Amino acid sequence: MTADAPVWPDQLYDCLRALDVTIFGHVPDAGHKVLINRAGADPAATSIGLTIESEGIGLITGAHLGGQRAVLAMQSSGVGNCINLLSLIQIAQIPFVALVSMRGDFGEQNAWQYPMGQAVRPTLEAMQVRCFTVDRPEDVVPTASAAVNAAYHANQATAVLLSQKLIGAKPF
Repeated sequence: MTADAPVWPDQLYDCLRALDVTIFGHVPDAGHKVLINRAGADPAATSIGLTIESEGIGLITGAHLGGQRAVLAMQSSGVGNCINLLSLIQIAQIPFVALVSMRGDFGEQNAWQYPMGQAVRPTLEAMQVRCFTVDRPEDVVPTASAAVNAAYHANQATAVLLSQKLIGAKPF
């Protein structure tokens, strides 16, 4: 890690592991690079690459039924791929935690990212997913802890929205 690299991605992974999250479902995403790489290198964790974000809902459901804790890491554009399956989470009362790297907000330069980026929160909330936005590095761990605890202690569906103020805006 270079001196300029943010420390919050490592803190996020350490927080999730301390909260007994052992399964990390993801699609490739630069915003979750540290999480994906650390999960893949951790012998006590399972990193599962998905072909589409909605597969993560089945993964989280299966993990829960098997007594494990899982999270789904995706970019905001992938939220739209999950909407129909989020009904499973609600009806079956499955604990759900999504980590969403946001596009289409602060500093976005790609017009194609705005429509879904702006629809993430209202869409998730319409599906009864509680959304927590993180703009500052010091808020990552307490917010992730709150989301995991709400999910696994109160059977809530939660999403941690990692804003572009936190992760940085991409020029593409």
